[in-house]
Formats: sequence, C-alpha cells, structure tokens
Amino acid sequence: MTNSQGGPSLPQERRLVTAIPGPKSTELLARKQAAVPPGIGTTLPVFVTQAGGGVLVDADGNSLIDFGAGIAVTNVGNAAPRVVERVSRQVADFTHTCFMVTPYESYVAVCEQLNALTPGDHEKRTFLVNSGAEAVENAVKVARHATGRQAVVVFDHGYHGRTLLTMTLTAKNMPYKHGFGPFAPEVYRVPLAYPFRWPSGPENCAAEAAAQAIDAINKQIGAENVAAVVIEPIAGEGGFIEPAKGFMPRIAEFCRENGIVFIADEVQTGFARTGDLFACEDEGIVPDIICTAKGIAGGLPLAAVTGRAEILDKVHVGGLGGTYGGNPLACEAALAVLETIESDGLVERARHIGGIMLPRLRAMAERNEAIGDVRGRGAMIAIELVRPGTTEPDPAAAAAVAKRCHAEGLLVLTAGTYGNVLRFLPPLVIPDHLLEEGLTILEKALATV
Repeated sequence: MTNSQGGPSLPQERRLVTAIPGPKSTELLARKQAAVPPGIGTTLPVFVTQAGGGVLVDADGNSLIDFGAGIAVTNVGNAAPRVVERVSRQVADFTHTCFMVTPYESYVAVCEQLNALTPGDHEKRTFLVNSGAEAVENAVKVARHATGRQAVVVFDHGYHGRTLLTMTLTAKNMPYKHGFGPFAPEVYRVPLAYPFRWPSGPENCAAEAAAQAIDAINKQIGAENVAAVVIEPIAGEGGFIEPAKGFMPRIAEFCRENGIVFIADEVQTGFARTGDLFACEDEGIVPDIICTAKGIAGGLPLAAVTGRAEILDKVHVGGLGGTYGGNPLACEAALAVLETIESDGLVERARHIGGIMLPRLRAMAERNEAIGDVRGRGAMIAIELVRPGTTEPDPAAAAAVAKRCHAEGLLVLTAGTYGNVLRFLPPLVIPDHLLEEGLTILEKALATV
C-alpha cells in the first residue's frame, strides 16, 4: 500500500514489486516514444506517481531510493510541506499577472532574500527568470552591457545550458552541441584545474592551471576585451570536478584587476547542496554576479540573477524580463525552500550526508581499482571510473554500474566529459538508512565491473 499523496510521509523504504521498469511504466514509455521526440532522453524509464523524502514511487508501486533529486532540484525533498502549503495558497489567489505588468510582493521578497543571502555584503540587485540557462544567458548579457566589451571566457568541462549562447559556453560536444551549430561568437575556452587529470599532479594543478588560463586570456583575447568570466564552483555535468584549491580565487583576482565581471554559475551547486548555502563560500569567493536555479524552488521553474547593484543598474528599462520570469507560484515555493533550509538545518544536513558517503566511497576505492577518483562536497559527490591501473576513462563501466543500480531500485546519474562518472545528488532530507542501503547496492554493482 502507498499513501494517497507524496511528500515526506511516504514510507521511506526501497520496495520492488515488479521488474524495473514494470508493466505500467513500460506501457507509458511506449506512449512517450509515440508522442515525444527521441532527443528527450530518459535515464530510468519508470513513471513516477509520488515522491518525497528519499524515495520515488512509480506507476507499478515500486519505491526507489533517490540519489538524483531531479538533478539537484528537490534539495528540500519532493512535495516538501512548506512548499505545498505556500503554493496551494497562492494558486487559489492567482496564478499569473506578469511581474512586468502588475507586480506582486513575493517576487520582491525572493529578490530581497537572495540579495541578503548570496556572498558579499555589497549592495545587490536580483531579477528572476525561468531556468538556469536563462539565468546564465542574462548574466552574460548584463556583463556585456555594463562593460561595453564582448568576449566571454569559460572553462574546459563546463556546462551552462542548452540555449544557443549557453550551449556555446558548454564544453561537451555530445549530446549538447553536436549538429546544432553555428554557435555564438566571442566565446573562448581556457583550462580548468582538474586535479585528478592534471599532467604534473594535483599538487601543481591550481597554480599551473590558473597561469595557463590567464596567459591564454592575455595572449589570445586581451583582458581589456573580456566582459565576463563564467565558471561553475564545482563543474556539474563535466563530472563534479572540484577545481584545485586556490584556482578560483586567482581567477577572481585576475577579473578584479582587469574590470572583468566574475560570474559564478551556481545552478547545480546552490541552496545548501555542497554543505554551504552557496559553493563559492568554501574559498571565500564573492562573485560579481551569481546565477541560481534548480534547488531554488523545490521543483517549480525559477532561476535568478543576483549581482552588484552598479552592474545590474546599468541596464535600461525593458532590457531585462520575460513573461513567466518570477511566476508567483514559483516565488512562493522559493520562499518556502529558503525557510526550510534554515529551519531544518539543511546546510548542516548536507555536510552530514557527505560525512556518510565519502568515507564509504573511499573505502570502496581502496578495494576496487576501477574507481579512479572520489570527490565532492556535502551532498554533491561523484566517483570517476577508469580502466584498472590506468587513468583511462571507462564510460562503459559507468553505464553498466548505473544499470545494475537501477535494476535494484537505486536511481543514480552518470556525468562527465568522458561519460565515466557516477554522480550522487540525494535530497538533503533523505534518511540515513536509505543512504546506507543505496551505498550497499552501489558497492555490489561496482563489484561486477
């Protein structure tokens, strides 16, 4: 038996009553294939009917452990009580007016909170949009307008979205860019400090990568032509690469020295995911502009651009906006998410999750040479799989392990420029016993590669 609704009151248990996927999900998958283009892929073809806490319940009654959180979206859990309450109240009042036509208080309240909570005590402004890609694209637009420059610098292994500009900013060709050119002009890519794969070793990674990146900017572009540098504090789709300590502070310093807008893409890392409210805080970095989305609104579509007032205030009236940006339902959800993170101690909870997962994963790596690297912070953790005894990426092993986990009722996601990374993004409200059970399933799956 299952509850009549989702949320944290769902039984927090893994329960398999059919094969994965079961017959009802298989029937729905056939309908999806007939109605939806194949370019919209599916990681695990089970059709969810309820979710909450650390589980997903599918149409066949299977209850799966969730190590994905909708790709770092449901940090506070699915159908989180405060989100449900505030959104339900708002939907009965009004669903839309367009903030640019007749505004409403919740939009302003979200902006006020983001201005207060994001790194730095300088005066800030925030505006709201629909998605992470839209936030990044708008941040670049603002930086170009404010500086009068055109060039934008991004990094190897970065991912920033699927619009024309953000697809251009993204490093990985397949599946994000292949066949979709020509791309936007004036975008330049420089090295990222990737400790596991740095040729002279992780101890040299930060200094050498920063020097190479800065040298490339100066020689190939000219710092005086650069409007913005865009970077993920932890590269998400690129494989949860945490840049070597010291790399990002040096890049931020270079930006300050040269009047370049430093944009932190915290779309995947934000809202307590890494054990800080924002990942930039780990090294004390204060970005000029910070882009947030995903975990901001508990599953409702919302994103934000928050930045220095002197930068954002330069844009003329009407230069920013969008019909649905800051929809009132999403704004109420965001206010509920921020309240939940603070009231339920989810920053500390993310650190606790890391304290459970990282030691077990490192112990697995000691016993299994296929695990080349264990990395991450808080509840944003990954393992990189390689051919034993080498650093050669093994995407086939990653796919096989993920498939075995899925069959056993554990949702895991793959990632990485080379497709060889398993990434773990459990909801921050997942109970400890599901974390431990999920890790046991993972360990058994890894033993087969």
